[in-house]
Amino acid sequence: MPRPLHRGVSGIRVSGNSNDFWDAEVKDNTEKEDLDRNHSSSQSFLSLRSPFRFFFQDNSPPKYGVTENGFTADPFGGGTPRSRHRLTMLFLKLSLVVIVILALTGSFWWTISISTSSRGHIFRGYRRLQEQLVSDLWDIGELSLGPSRLKEIEFCSEEFENYIPCFNVSENVALGYSDGNEYDRLCGHGSRKSCLVLPPVNYKIPLRWPTGKEVIWVANVKITGQEVFSSGSLTKRMMMLEEDQISFRSASLMFDGVEDYSHQIAEMIGLRNESNFIQAGVRTILDIGCGYGSFGAHLFSKQLLTMCIANYESSGSQVQLTLERGLPAMIGSFNSKQLPYPSLSFDMLHCARCGVDWDKKAALIFPNLNVLSSVGKMCATDDGIFLIEADRVLKPGGYFVWTSPLTNVHTFLRDKEKQKRWNFVRDFAENLCWELISQQDETVVWKKTNKKSCYSSRKPGSFPPICSKGQDVESPYYRPLQNCIGGTNSRQWVPIEERATWPFRSNLNKNELELYGLHSEELVVDTANYKTAVRNYWSLLSPLIFSDHPKRPGDEDPSPPYNMFRNVLDMNARYGGFNAALLEAGKSVWVMNVVPTTGPNYLPLVLDRGYIGVFHNWCEAFPTYPRTYDMVHADGLLSLETSQYRRCTMLDLLTEIDRLLRPEGWVIIHDKAPLIESARALTVQLKWDARVVEIESNSDERLLICQKPFFKRQATS
Repeated sequence: MPRPLHRGVSGIRVSGNSNDFWDAEVKDNTEKEDLDRNHSSSQSFLSLRSPFRFFFQDNSPPKYGVTENGFTADPFGGGTPRSRHRLTMLFLKLSLVVIVILALTGSFWWTISISTSSRGHIFRGYRRLQEQLVSDLWDIGELSLGPSRLKEIEFCSEEFENYIPCFNVSENVALGYSDGNEYDRLCGHGSRKSCLVLPPVNYKIPLRWPTGKEVIWVANVKITGQEVFSSGSLTKRMMMLEEDQISFRSASLMFDGVEDYSHQIAEMIGLRNESNFIQAGVRTILDIGCGYGSFGAHLFSKQLLTMCIANYESSGSQVQLTLERGLPAMIGSFNSKQLPYPSLSFDMLHCARCGVDWDKKAALIFPNLNVLSSVGKMCATDDGIFLIEADRVLKPGGYFVWTSPLTNVHTFLRDKEKQKRWNFVRDFAENLCWELISQQDETVVWKKTNKKSCYSSRKPGSFPPICSKGQDVESPYYRPLQNCIGGTNSRQWVPIEERATWPFRSNLNKNELELYGLHSEELVVDTANYKTAVRNYWSLLSPLIFSDHPKRPGDEDPSPPYNMFRNVLDMNARYGGFNAALLEAGKSVWVMNVVPTTGPNYLPLVLDRGYIGVFHNWCEAFPTYPRTYDMVHADGLLSLETSQYRRCTMLDLLTEIDRLLRPEGWVIIHDKAPLIESARALTVQLKWDARVVEIESNSDERLLICQKPFFKRQATS
């Protein structure tokens, strides 16, 4: 039975030729050209037994006829040239007089009739005109360069198949960065390439979950056999190379079992096993230097969300392999700047041989003070500044788990230097008001204080100090590391034990919503709207996707999957309503909830609901590798960006989406009709298969549904 679309709409209509769109893999470039010609010429409707109707744009004739030479016919055709000239001049004079009289009369009437009550209406009308003007200017800017601008974008060369803007090592070295800082994030005006990133030559569509969580295609990632077998992070060694696949055997006797390891951590906290983490208030975990995501993969089955972060690596990347498994990950480091998460974001932080020297001075991270003079001067005498940042993103009552040879008692008894380093970390953690609750073998577990009063009870002059309100920014965006304890001024200071456990945590109560200036009705309406949207999205896409990819010629029809996607990038998450609707619909999918820096900041609310997310400026590249997400969702993002002074164009934004989307992945954009039409025109340049969906109950809005084709790079001999 037909269901209404997002925001209570009763049906939608899809613009374009439906016959060719849904079998993207068998179309070649000639068919695409025929499709575009059919789109502009046909005027017929196709009726379907669904809430969707496919239609073509109206190509109605002009108001006045068109002559054979292509010019519009003149409706004033009679009389001699002199008489017509006199009549024209008389008409112009009379028109000018009438316009002046009307202008004066209107101005006088407006002046005497305006009141305080009408000013608000005038202002709102002005705002609507201003928004429409910005939208029109965007359209003009995209089209002003003429047909040359609308040509298809070329593919990047092979060297850019794992390209990430803002992480250009050679450019950073040229600017003077060294000793690890060359791998840090640096977004400049020249950091973005105007080309489409192609997958590697032998790239294959990732395997569907649950198999794809444990097995990936080796050709899909940039890694060597030596890197597969090299030692490193605890979870890096839990993998095997088998012909053209990499298998992650977490339970294999040949490797350290991640199941036993997570069970050990649970027991150290005082729990029976890792399945009881949720009862202890743990739902979201930040895994620092995550190896290849085996810790998070295991906990995912326990309804725990683990966000993997690691440094940028040009080859053998922890983040890239974790993402290829379909697990949450992004590039992030403790080199010089704060992470793009709000204070008090995660229930647990985990570091298993993660490569972070928690005891080091920040001065060792900034050897070139000519490049980073202000940051270097600030941090030159600060030990343990990385622990301060870890404390900032950890919720009250949360756990910090550290596994390292440095914590092994038998090791540092024989090595005085290691003992000194361990003593520093232990004492510094105590100054942060962390309680050491257990130490076993190489693993130590601390618990962050529940009470703010702990900080005032420290000895006078204790380091680090508490941040002032000016320093304690709730949601910093790659700000230099601070040498003071943050989060104490946050309205989200609520111990994890006092929060509702998952999944009840997703529905914040009235008091919790008041912290964000929201009423419970607003969240209920938002969730209901997205539940309707998810039903309609799936009713549209389900017949088209039998597996993780559409059926190809010669393939047998596989059985319908439990879940069509592994992950979704929500580019304008607001309250996390799309994430909530997916979970309520029973989709075993995780969502990267992105809150743009240009809009209202509800990211703390999203994280408090037990989801994961990040703060981001969409005029900059997202910190992840190409081919990360199965679906990209953007609701109202174009409107949000047009209301701001932008350093980027709509084409820049769509090109970045193309980089982030895996081949045969889907894009759903919901926005105002003029912006959707502008985006639809640009999808031609991106070589996407795209259709505009008209919302019958709301003529001001449209849906743009696109699929990224699977273009293969030709192997070079």
